[in-house]
Amino acid sequence: MDLQKLASTLLSSDAISGLSQRAGASASDVKNVLGSVLPSLLGGADNQAKGEDTAESFAAALASHAKDGTADLTGFLSNVDLEDGGKILSHLLGGEKESTTEAAAQKAGISSAKTSTIMSAVAPLLLSLLGQQADEDDNKDSGVAGLMGALLGNVDLGSLLGGLLGGEEEPAPVEEPKEESSGGLGGLLSGLLGNLLK
Repeated sequence: MDLQKLASTLLSSDAISGLSQRAGASASDVKNVLGSVLPSLLGGADNQAKGEDTAESFAAALASHAKDGTADLTGFLSNVDLEDGGKILSHLLGGEKESTTEAAAQKAGISSAKTSTIMSAVAPLLLSLLGQQADEDDNKDSGVAGLMGALLGNVDLGSLLGGLLGGEEEPAPVEEPKEESSGGLGGLLSGLLGNLLK
């Protein structure tokens, strides 16, 4: 699964519908929240995968969530454990969890409670999809950090999300050809995610 496929699954009509029902928010509100928070969540996952103190536990979390069935996204999201999702958000976002939630709520024009529900529901789905990809990865020797690098290392994340969201997100300020940006994950994330990862 490449990043485009991952993002397409997270932003699919089934996922949006499931999140909308779970949070009591409109589909457009859900899209706005996801457009705001997915870069932060992916960046947080990358940090967890590469951190000396977090890589092992993050790999274990992915392995555990890989067992979750995600074929029926609406069903998955209607039964997802929001408390578990909140814990995942704390790991991925750290001290930025509250400010990221508030910023996304303000941008979407909905309550922080609904925004938090959307985020807490999508976080386990993200880990499940990443875990399944780690299981299927032909280059397992590269580990979870290698998986995250392969997902994020050569993709213009801002433009990708903007395209999937129908242009609702602003394009990334700088677009680099994929072949030139490969391997430059740090610069890519800082350039594309801006304040979200501060």
